[in-house]
Amino acid sequence: MTQHGLTHHAFSQDTAGYAARAARHVPGLDDVYRMAGLLLAERVPPSGRVLVLGAGGGLELRAFADMQPDWRFDGVDPSAEMIDQACQTLGDMIDRVTFTKGYIDDASLGLFDGATCLLTLHFLPQEERLHTLRQIARRLRPGAPLVVMNHSVPHGQERDLWLRRNAALMASHGMSLGQAEKSVETLKARLPILSPQEDQALLAQAGFMDIQLFYAAFTFRGWVSYLG
Repeated sequence: MTQHGLTHHAFSQDTAGYAARAARHVPGLDDVYRMAGLLLAERVPPSGRVLVLGAGGGLELRAFADMQPDWRFDGVDPSAEMIDQACQTLGDMIDRVTFTKGYIDDASLGLFDGATCLLTLHFLPQEERLHTLRQIARRLRPGAPLVVMNHSVPHGQERDLWLRRNAALMASHGMSLGQAEKSVETLKARLPILSPQEDQALLAQAGFMDIQLFYAAFTFRGWVSYLG
C-alpha cells in the first residue's frame, strides 16, 4: 500500500497557521469536533480509549479531551511537525495521548472503544481508503463508533458548482478570490474526492453498519457508523 498525502497540511508546509486555515475552509469546524465527541460518547465508556487518525494539529484531540476528562487517546499522523503542533495544542493534557508518527498500519492493534478520521480520507485513492477503513475496523471493539468527515460531492458539473461555492466561502472569510479559486483548483487536481454514495459504500465494505449522516456543508460530509 502506498500511503501518500494522509495529513491535514496537504496544501501548505506551514503548520503554524493550520487552525486558522482549517476554520476558513470547513464550515462550523469547531462544532464538527463537538458533534464528533458527542457521537463517540454515546458508546465510548467514561474511561474509554479512542483512536484518532490524522491527529496532527491536535484540534479534535483537544476538543475531545475537554469534553471527556477520563478518555485516553492514540493519535496517528505521518507529519512530525503536525504532531509537534498537536502537543502544543494539548498543553497539560498531553499525558492522555500516545502519538504514533505514521499511518493506520503503524497504529496499535489494541482494541479501541471508538475512532475518528476527520479531514483525512479525501487524500486517499479509493483502494487505499478502503484499506484504511478496514484497518481501523481491525482495531475497534464490536459495536464501536467511527466518525469520519471529508470532502464528498457528486461527480461532474455538480462537483464544480459546489467547489466554486467553497471558493466563495473562503473569500467571504477574507481570503482573496484569486487565492480561493487557486486553492480549489489545487484541491481538484490533488484530491481523489468520492461521491457520498461511494464513501458510504466503502464504510459498508469495511464492515461498518448503521451509517448515518450527521454533517453536510458545501463539499463536506460527515458520517457516524458502527463496527458490525
